[in-house]
Amino acid sequence: MKKIYIICTIICIFTAGITLTACSTPQATESEKIGVTVSILPQKYFVERIGGDLVTVNVMVGPGEDPHTYEPQPAQMQALSTSQIYFTIGVEFEDAWLEKFKDTNPELKIIDTSANVEKITMIAEENHEEGNEEDHEHGEMDPHIWLSPANVRMIAQSIATTLSEADPQNSATYQNNLAAFLQDIDSLDEEIRASLSPLSTRKFITFHPAWGYFARDYNLEQISIEVEGNEPSATEMANLISFAKAHDIHFIFAEPEFNTKSAETIAAEIDGQVILISPLAEDWLGNLKSVAQSIASALQ
Repeated sequence: MKKIYIICTIICIFTAGITLTACSTPQATESEKIGVTVSILPQKYFVERIGGDLVTVNVMVGPGEDPHTYEPQPAQMQALSTSQIYFTIGVEFEDAWLEKFKDTNPELKIIDTSANVEKITMIAEENHEEGNEEDHEHGEMDPHIWLSPANVRMIAQSIATTLSEADPQNSATYQNNLAAFLQDIDSLDEEIRASLSPLSTRKFITFHPAWGYFARDYNLEQISIEVEGNEPSATEMANLISFAKAHDIHFIFAEPEFNTKSAETIAAEIDGQVILISPLAEDWLGNLKSVAQSIASALQ
């Protein structure tokens, strides 16, 4: 009887071990994950929201870097060499580097997630003096498409389609994750509209003109200190100061990726303050909520 009990115990332990091993098997090992490279941190957020544990993401432009002028580091190029997919988004450094990326990894599949997004031009305010507010210079296309929830809906759909094609076995997971992400985007859009719609003042001054799509979506007017990538002249600074005083503007927005000296100079002249808002934060959803709250508070 004792022998039978021992045998039964061994069988139970063995069976439990098999069950535990089966239940703890990860969805994908590191070697099974889809290797993805992206240009900027918000894209990492998008890809991970949709791909979850099935992807590993390499980011070219890290925290505090400027995507207009960035040059990849050797470690990033090494990670790129094993990636299967590169999601572009239209930032400036891609133009100079995509061919080199392809040379590094001939099998790399390059997907333009901005393809279905309607682009707008960057508008430089040439003269901010009272009575000359409509004097604009229309420049190049605005690359900051990810700062519009409506645009990110299209970007997310492009990512989900590409991952599903690369990994059909997990297509349902990608589509379910996409649906959850789109729901969060819609909720974010509603929240931003609720906070910005009641404002009577619609103009805000920022150093770098990154917020054109955001301003378009929420009926705001972005006034840029920087003009076509250049610091403002003394005359332009004087005009901006006059403009801010005339419109009772007391907050100047600036991006932590850029020098804030011009913004601080204007803020000092109008007895105001500088508020930092980043277009490149990784937590895209939380960041846009925070940006909307900052703008709403400044324009009240």
